[in-house]
Amino acid sequence: MPNEARAAGADEPTSPEPDPSHRITSLSNRVRDALTALPIHFQSPTVMEGLDATDLFALNTVLGATIEVQVVEALNRMRDVWDPDGEWPLHEFVRQAQTFPDVLLRSRSAQGVDDVAMGIELKGWYLLAKEAVPSFRYTVTPMACSQWDLLVVVPWCLSNVVSGKPRVLAPGVWSARYAAEYRNYWWQNVRDARSDTAIRVPTGVEPYSGRDRTVDEPVSDSGHNFGRIARIGIMDDWIDAAIRQPLAGIPARDWTAFLRKHTEDSDPETVWSLLSAEAADVLAGGSAARAEEVVATLRRLAALLGAD
Repeated sequence: MPNEARAAGADEPTSPEPDPSHRITSLSNRVRDALTALPIHFQSPTVMEGLDATDLFALNTVLGATIEVQVVEALNRMRDVWDPDGEWPLHEFVRQAQTFPDVLLRSRSAQGVDDVAMGIELKGWYLLAKEAVPSFRYTVTPMACSQWDLLVVVPWCLSNVVSGKPRVLAPGVWSARYAAEYRNYWWQNVRDARSDTAIRVPTGVEPYSGRDRTVDEPVSDSGHNFGRIARIGIMDDWIDAAIRQPLAGIPARDWTAFLRKHTEDSDPETVWSLLSAEAADVLAGGSAARAEEVVATLRRLAALLGAD
C-alpha cells in the first residue's frame, strides 16, 4: 500500500549535488552539454506545408512524439560530446514506452541484462501551443529518480513558423528528482490549497526498477492540476526566455496571441479590431513605444500570413 507524503511544513527541497568524482556525475554533466548544443545537431526529415495558420495549434498532437524520437537520435549522433574518451562504448540512448524515464542511456548484454547509466524524462513543447507553457503532467515519485536523472523540455517550432521542417531551441534541463520533490513541496506548502494536501506515495520504488506503479497521487485533485510542472515556479525564467525567442523576427508569444485570437474568432475584421484595441490600451497606459511595437508586430504578422 502507498504511504502518505510528509506533512505540510517540510523544508523546501534543493537540487541534488552528486559526488563530482563519480564517473556518472561526469557523464551527466557532459549529457547536459550535449543538450545545450542540441539545436545545432538536431535534424528532421519531416516537412510541413500547406497548413492553415489556425491549424498550427494542432501540431503538437501530430508531431510531438516524432520530435522526441528525433531528439534521441540527435543525442546518439553526439557521442563525441558526452563520451569523448570512449568510456561508455556500449551505451546508447533508447526510448521506452509507458515507463519512467522516457529515455535510458543503457547497454544490453547478450543475456538481455540492462546496464543503465542514467535516464532522461524527455518532453517536447511546441512553442506556439495555445497554452503558451508546457502542459505535460509530471507525476513520478522522487524515489524512482536517480541523483543523475534529468527532466528535459525541448521547445520546437517550424523553420518558417507556419511551414517547413521542425527545429528545436535550447532545452530546459532540471534534476528529475528535484523536480518531483519540489512538485510535492509546492502542492503541500506553496499553493493556495482549499482541499486535502496529502499525497499517496508508492513504496519499494527504486530507479529503473521497471515497476508499473511509480507515480505519486494526491488525495484530492478535482482540477487534475497535480503534476502541472510549469505552474510551480521552477521553470518560470526559462519559459519566459523561450516565449520571447524571435520566430521570423517576431517573438513567439506574439505569434501565439495572434493565432489564438484568429482561432477563437475567425472574422479577420473582428480580430484586427480586438488587437488594435489592445494596442490602444497600451498607448493609454503611457507606453507609446510599446504601442508602436505592438502595431508593427501585428502588421508583420498579417504580412507573413498573407492577410489583406
